[in-house]
Amino acid sequence: MADFLLEIGLEEIPARMIAGAEAELGRRVNDLLTRERLVSPEAKVTTYSTPRRLAMLVEGVLAAQSDTEEKLTGPSWKVAFKDGAPTPAAEAFAKKAGVAVSALEKVTTPKGEYVGASIKRKGVAAPQVLAAELPKEIAGIYWAKNMYWRPGKPERFVRPVRWVVALLDSAVVPLEIAGIAAGNASRGHRVLHGSAPVLLPQAKDYKETLRAASVMVDVAERRHAIRKALDAATRTVPGARWREDEPLLETVVHLTEWPSVILGDFEPEYLELPEEVLVTVMRDHQKYFAVEDANGKLAPHFLAVLNTQSDDEGAAIIRHGNARVLTARFKDARFFWDCDQKTPLVDRVESLQAVTFQKELGSYYWKTEANLAVARALSSVVKSADVSFDEAALLKAVELAKTDLTAELVKEFTELQGIIGGLYARAQGLGERVATAVYEQYTPASTEDEIPPSVEGQLLGLADRIQTIVAMFSIDMAPTGSKDPFALRRAANAIVMILGESELPLTLDGVVEAASADDAQKDKVSAFLCERLHFYLKDVRGFAYDVVNAVLAAGADDVRDAIARAEALTAARESADFAAISAAFKRIKNILRQAGEKGFAIEVATSASLAPEAQQLADAAAALAPQVARLRQERAYGEALALIATLRPVVDTFFDKVMVLDPDPALRGAHLGLIQGVLSGFSGIADFSEIVTG
Repeated sequence: MADFLLEIGLEEIPARMIAGAEAELGRRVNDLLTRERLVSPEAKVTTYSTPRRLAMLVEGVLAAQSDTEEKLTGPSWKVAFKDGAPTPAAEAFAKKAGVAVSALEKVTTPKGEYVGASIKRKGVAAPQVLAAELPKEIAGIYWAKNMYWRPGKPERFVRPVRWVVALLDSAVVPLEIAGIAAGNASRGHRVLHGSAPVLLPQAKDYKETLRAASVMVDVAERRHAIRKALDAATRTVPGARWREDEPLLETVVHLTEWPSVILGDFEPEYLELPEEVLVTVMRDHQKYFAVEDANGKLAPHFLAVLNTQSDDEGAAIIRHGNARVLTARFKDARFFWDCDQKTPLVDRVESLQAVTFQKELGSYYWKTEANLAVARALSSVVKSADVSFDEAALLKAVELAKTDLTAELVKEFTELQGIIGGLYARAQGLGERVATAVYEQYTPASTEDEIPPSVEGQLLGLADRIQTIVAMFSIDMAPTGSKDPFALRRAANAIVMILGESELPLTLDGVVEAASADDAQKDKVSAFLCERLHFYLKDVRGFAYDVVNAVLAAGADDVRDAIARAEALTAARESADFAAISAAFKRIKNILRQAGEKGFAIEVATSASLAPEAQQLADAAAALAPQVARLRQERAYGEALALIATLRPVVDTFFDKVMVLDPDPALRGAHLGLIQGVLSGFSGIADFSEIVTG
């Protein structure tokens, strides 16, 4: 057994791309070693990455492939041998197989007798396999953006390759990537170590050897080191703590090789600006962590993660430079805030005519008018259900929702769109419900976010998103494959989440109806939303794929109802009786399909035409049907499913004793009518035939 190390050295990789590429490299190399029979069952794969490298260490690699024996089958024996003598067909097959004609064997198969040959293939040494196959796997790594960097050369990668390390224990694997031959020389930290190569005597020493060159190759180790350094720096301010920010933490982890943290200060006067503005400037523009006091309020400090270590004098210089840059950004933000207040949001509505929403559709003024129409339609449904909300505040929020697009602060900090509008609405005294709805309009931005807590915010978010989706579908801009330039899938995910996690009395069809006029368009948009509901139930809520298929086959309009049915079905499927019923429903569905293909008639079953076992099923189903219907109406789906499962004994007896597709057309039609009635009568909660059993 040997340890195999691969390191690809690059110019700095964008932080957002590193984690995915690291995982893909590990998966590709592990799959290659497994496919080529070069890895033991006990093998351990560890991946590493920094801004300048992707690496992996595989412990437990075999020195060579094991020898194999392969059985080849050729022409029929009669064709290969005539009167016991080999024909040209036999000689050609023997040559192809690399054996003598005398070594050919007679192989008996269900189709007859054929010529066979046993071929022994000697295993190839690991370095030879890796040298031939690894460059292909590395070239196949997906990057959102990649580049050419060698004139006239075909390879593309995220950044230019600068060095390659490939070691099997201490031996260099003779592979080449992008014109660079692999060796045993890596690179240390660009500043702290310099340009001298870092020689790796053994693959297993990779992590510690790079640590000595001021590089932490282990991502988890860097993450832990950064968290500890943030804690230590914050402790110098009594009662303070750094504000948790997981996405920012992941970013700085992938921006550093040898991280350290400094604490800096800014003038307390800037705390007069909203926290959202200050944190955005620190987080998105400077990659700084915010600091808060014991009450959770923003404190006049920041934490910067550096990709180096420095002495006290150097740290003071860096701290001063970072503070100066941050202060300049805060000054800009304060200037834009003050400038924007001179034109209230209500006076900015007309200005939206000069802001393009989509060139084929019109301006954001057009978009606002369309959103208002959808919001009025949704409000009408919600009011009729006696849900308490402020309709006037909602419509005012819809009218003003996009006006911050004309504000200077949003032009400077585009990620604050909506948030700035909400803050301005509050500052300009437009009412708390209006301000809150505008502020919440873009939440949830992802499936990890919470939905807007206010009804007005929920309705504004629904109106804006469904109008966008319908409008884009109307000009054939629906998402295709991986292309979704207007983020319509994200918008649809948010619609599903709001309907599923709020108390709004709205369905998917109701939302589509509020924004659509064309029936064909409604069908396309409804199908699109149903697809996102499937994604939400399976990938966000974690329901099994067969549960999701079963639930949606019985209805995909009411999102909360679909969630409740999926929860009940997930619990019920553990029951042996329910599993048996599910299998029986699948059998019923198959029988009915076969009957349809053969053109068999389906008749209404009568007592006179049924055998005792069939009548027993009919009676049991008839007795249960009204109880199940009542429980369905009450959304007591768990109880309803338990009741349906009690049919198991009579269903089992029916299939044991009754020939459903009886030769007698009348009897066969009655049986088909009976099982069709059972299927349709008890499939309102879910299509049980979709449940995988056994």
